[in-house]
Amino acid sequence: MDYQIRNANKEDMSAVYGLICELAAFEKEEDQVSITKSTLEEDGFGTQPKFHCFVATVNSEIVGMALIYPRYSTWKGSIFHLEDLIVNQEYRGKGIGNALLNTVVRYAAERGAQRLNWEVLDWNEGAIRFYERKGAKVFRDWDVVQLDATGINSIVSNL
Repeated sequence: MDYQIRNANKEDMSAVYGLICELAAFEKEEDQVSITKSTLEEDGFGTQPKFHCFVATVNSEIVGMALIYPRYSTWKGSIFHLEDLIVNQEYRGKGIGNALLNTVVRYAAERGAQRLNWEVLDWNEGAIRFYERKGAKVFRDWDVVQLDATGINSIVSNL
């Protein structure tokens, strides 16, 4: 299969949004997507971009994406976080996910990253096997901790 990986542009955000919704459906969390295409455009392509995105195309159609952003580790220094790597169901198993991850790793390395982090659902064994084959460590003894907007606002209102 002939595919290309490239930097996303603002005009790609509609397709990226569609892939995000596809992932949410796969994870049975469709009701959790509150971001919009406009938010992606503003946050990714404004004066201070909050993320970098790569897209995979087949015949000019976007069939995959990887979205990353910089973080900082008090133990390691500069690191990156891979928020999502998504390949349309129809195109999985054709090397596109591997190519997207390789592109993300190269991008992080070129920017001096000491580590690349991401999460994977414990029931997504296919993804876990893929990441482990790539040499990633899947830590099963750490829990993800999140404070959503409601929790943030609750704390702030009580300060």
